[in-house]
Amino acid sequence: MVQSCSIERAVEEVLARLPVHIHMASPLGLGKPNRFINALYQRIRQLPERRLTIYSALSLGRPALGDGLQRRFLEPFVERVFGDYPELDFLAALRRDNLPPNIHVQQFFMQPGSLLHSTQAQQDYVSSNYSHAARDINAAGLNLIAQLVAEAPEHPGHLSLSCNPDITLDLLPMIARRRAAGETILLLAQVHSDLPYMPGDSELSRDAFDLLIDEPERSTLFSTPNMPVDTQDHFIGLHASTLVRDGGTLQIGIGAMGDALTAALLARQADNEGYQALLADIDLSPWKTLLDKEGGIETFAQGLYGCSEMFVNGLLVLVDAGIVRRKVHADLERQRQANAGVVQTGGVMVHGGFFLGPRSFYQRLHELSRDQLGEFNMTAISYINELFGQEELKRLQRIDARFINSAFTMTLLGAGVADQLEDGRVLSGVGGQYNFVAQGHALEGARSILILRSWREAGGEVNSNIVWEYGHCTIPRHLRDIVVTEYGIADLRGKTDAQVIEALLNIADSRFQSELIEQAQKAGKLPGDFRLDPRFADNSPQRLQAIRTCHPHLFPEYPLGSDFSVEERDLLRALNWLKSKFKLTEALELGKAALDAPEPAAFAAHLERMGLTHPEGLKEELFQRFLLAGLQETLPD
Repeated sequence: MVQSCSIERAVEEVLARLPVHIHMASPLGLGKPNRFINALYQRIRQLPERRLTIYSALSLGRPALGDGLQRRFLEPFVERVFGDYPELDFLAALRRDNLPPNIHVQQFFMQPGSLLHSTQAQQDYVSSNYSHAARDINAAGLNLIAQLVAEAPEHPGHLSLSCNPDITLDLLPMIARRRAAGETILLLAQVHSDLPYMPGDSELSRDAFDLLIDEPERSTLFSTPNMPVDTQDHFIGLHASTLVRDGGTLQIGIGAMGDALTAALLARQADNEGYQALLADIDLSPWKTLLDKEGGIETFAQGLYGCSEMFVNGLLVLVDAGIVRRKVHADLERQRQANAGVVQTGGVMVHGGFFLGPRSFYQRLHELSRDQLGEFNMTAISYINELFGQEELKRLQRIDARFINSAFTMTLLGAGVADQLEDGRVLSGVGGQYNFVAQGHALEGARSILILRSWREAGGEVNSNIVWEYGHCTIPRHLRDIVVTEYGIADLRGKTDAQVIEALLNIADSRFQSELIEQAQKAGKLPGDFRLDPRFADNSPQRLQAIRTCHPHLFPEYPLGSDFSVEERDLLRALNWLKSKFKLTEALELGKAALDAPEPAAFAAHLERMGLTHPEGLKEELFQRFLLAGLQETLPD
């Protein structure tokens, strides 16, 4: 029988019923009961005789405000969007490297880039596939699970794991076996009033929990605002969209490149004539054989099924657009019939392990009827990320699967880098990327697609993201498959090393092709007389921009909506441009204010938003001139 209690009483119960060393797991992302975690953390930091190890991932915190122009932009936006979201005390301590000696935090995935400079976080990072996390956490001695849940009047006696059934469902049978052997393991829940009640596998009896905090959490849910999609990302999305096969299966991730893919799929469905005209200007002829066999550019007559560890906003948008609509069924016979074209009632359009997104995403889930929500089955990560366990059913469901994930670097021999820098510091984590890449090779008709920006610019320095070698890889080259950049598609499956190198050179930025060719030749991996196909000698941002100019309506800056005001969108564009072109700290020190800036009156509302209408002192005058220059340079036509 579940015990209802306050947060303070729940802390007392945990301390009284569990051993000296508390091993607490809490879901990644949205599903953490932050106030309870903070209360337990604060109690144990005052009890040096006790120990606490927290096992989790993706511990969410507000973005760092920084200073200067960045702070002026972020401070009011963060206050508006994140409101009274309760920050995690342990996350603040990790950022300062001052966790108490009796408390450790082990994460298998970090909020991208947020803990690069935390030695405690880096040293306690656990490199583990998402599908192995439950196994590893259980083996470490787990004795407490703390999770946010949802409730609904029409489901009395039940709670929904809502945003995070992912690992919890995998842990439950492990916990049951240990409890049967006499171990004490507690399950604690707290209802969040704004979490949508997701039916299906994520529903549990209230009595499945030992402790239920009696006061629902009503603070602001953490959200991830949609960021702008630029020209580079749009072309990545367009190329990737041609590989998605009607009637197939789709997995995509979060971020601007995922949003760009969603935008391209929306255009393919809603404006197919315009979409195909744009593709004609891009010229997909080098990949015609691949696309005829594996892809498609027509509208979706059958629709797609979504199977993604992260149920992202883009998938929900594709459902609303009628693109994701192919339903799968939980038993073999009904699924066989569905694959044979027999009309079926019921079924699931999207399987997801966890969700996180912008505020509009949560609101849309709340608007769906009970029957509609039943078409989204939030379930165990082991079901989504692996083939073993109901393998025959999964193979029937996941036909023509396209697993589309991002990388930040590729080697010319086809290894992908997505989680860790060359010096060993972890940006994020492996998560489920390796799982999906492996499935891309294991499932008939499936392909793994890594999407990648071919180049990056920071502080005025431009570098290639396709390199000869890198000191770490997330995806080994023996699992190389398809790579997409803004310049095209590289089909690497089953190819020789020389063929792989050539295919990746064809989609690299032309500013770096010669150097890459020399490196490959020096290593003996390309013939000395190798010559790049002339079709790929003009892989340049200027060529892409010229194509974009002819089809402006197919390049929305915020294809999935925005939390930013009109002025904030202009400001964000300007700030990103300044960050790419200048090292502002150096510019300020050197007094480089001789920028061709317009008159302040031209951007009065923008300056007011940044508190720079009447600059005080040289530093603020420089800020104003930099900002005006950035606004002038990046204002849309």
